[in-house]
Amino acid sequence: MTAADTMRFAAGKAAARPLYLVPEDGTAARLGDLPPPQQAWAGAQGFTGALGQLCVLPGADGGPEVALFGTGTPSARARSRFLLARAAEALPEGDWHIEGDLSTAEAEEAALGWLLAAYRFTRYKAAKRPAARLVCPAGLDPARIEAIAAGEALTRDLINTPASDMGPEELEAAFCALADEFGATALALRGDDLLAGTLPMIHAVGRASPRAPRLLDLRWGDAGPRLTLVGKGVCFDTGGLDLKPAASMGLMKKDMGGAATVMGLARMIMALKLPLRLRVLVPAVENAVSGNAFRPQDVLTSRKGLTVEVNNTDAEGRLVLADALALADEETPDLLVCMATLTGAARVALGPDLPPFYTDDDGLAAALSGAAARVADPLWRMPFWAPYEPLIEPAIADLDNAPGGGMAGSVTAALFLRRFVTRTPRFAHFDIYGWQPAAAPARLKGGVGQGARAILAALPEVLDL
Repeated sequence: MTAADTMRFAAGKAAARPLYLVPEDGTAARLGDLPPPQQAWAGAQGFTGALGQLCVLPGADGGPEVALFGTGTPSARARSRFLLARAAEALPEGDWHIEGDLSTAEAEEAALGWLLAAYRFTRYKAAKRPAARLVCPAGLDPARIEAIAAGEALTRDLINTPASDMGPEELEAAFCALADEFGATALALRGDDLLAGTLPMIHAVGRASPRAPRLLDLRWGDAGPRLTLVGKGVCFDTGGLDLKPAASMGLMKKDMGGAATVMGLARMIMALKLPLRLRVLVPAVENAVSGNAFRPQDVLTSRKGLTVEVNNTDAEGRLVLADALALADEETPDLLVCMATLTGAARVALGPDLPPFYTDDDGLAAALSGAAARVADPLWRMPFWAPYEPLIEPAIADLDNAPGGGMAGSVTAALFLRRFVTRTPRFAHFDIYGWQPAAAPARLKGGVGQGARAILAALPEVLDL
């Protein structure tokens, strides 16, 4: 059984118990509607409607009959995402339906959060899952929400799997399994075939590992606008010859989080049968150390013909992405999206929860920002700041993969990638973290998708679907 198999809605409302959403200022009115024994019980439990407070009330047989869930104040709610996932974790087994005033967006967030609360990574250790099931709120499309939850579960499973079991070969197997599930085609160029296929920087980064580097290429759909997703698939990053310290290497199984996220997004798109032509490109490598590793101050020639001076072998993600973006750009899709766990600078600027994205297209930026707010998948636009272009232009090559100075690291990385997209008019790059450092509602500590749901929600507007 996969994680997604447990993330389903209950069949119907008839036998489901009510879960009342109670704001702090509505607590007295709600309690006044209850039978006196239940009022007394709620009072004895100290229920006030505070944010996240749960009170299960017994019926005549002593079993759970109804539940009250505190939604606090508007200011408290504004500081929390997937609030109702707390109820999913704590309610007793059985089917429940929501009773309360929710907008469509709030109901969808509540329903999705409930499903995501059931996620557990169980490949190596059994884990108890929440037993409460939710009836999908009226007016929503349960199949759509389940498809989104399944895509997120795929992303989390891929990121959470350690590099011992998720190297380039295993990532390819997962990629091909995804293609097979939805009738897509998947191809792979491996090892020295990358040189013949003129993907030299992917080869250079991955050649030091005994696990051969590869470029994975999925296509699905035969009509509609063209959408191409490119995801960084560095299955483990030692830093190369510029070796990371142990503290920085500890989470590097997640350095394929961009690949995992675009695969999760692709799963959502295909499951929902969106009317578009989808292409997914993943450069899958391990950045390892050996005698044939690429070196600091090597100069690499990219697929696009631009030369790149390597001033830090730990800035390898932009190298493999550059070749993949150049390949994608040759086809001039209607929208090209790049997702990568690319820079620590993005985390310093915005923290783990808020990924920056870069685009020159104001309409695309507005659509993404609006969708991010609607579906509780936060994003923040950052600039392709042209005055910083000289920072990525070294003396002996066209580009520098790791300019010195320690400033604007996420911006200069984005500028570097933009050099490889010269034909496609609508391009967005996302510098994601892909990791939940501490458990939160609907998000266990571990791998997490970022930006995929916002992109999915923006596609109808951006591609006129």
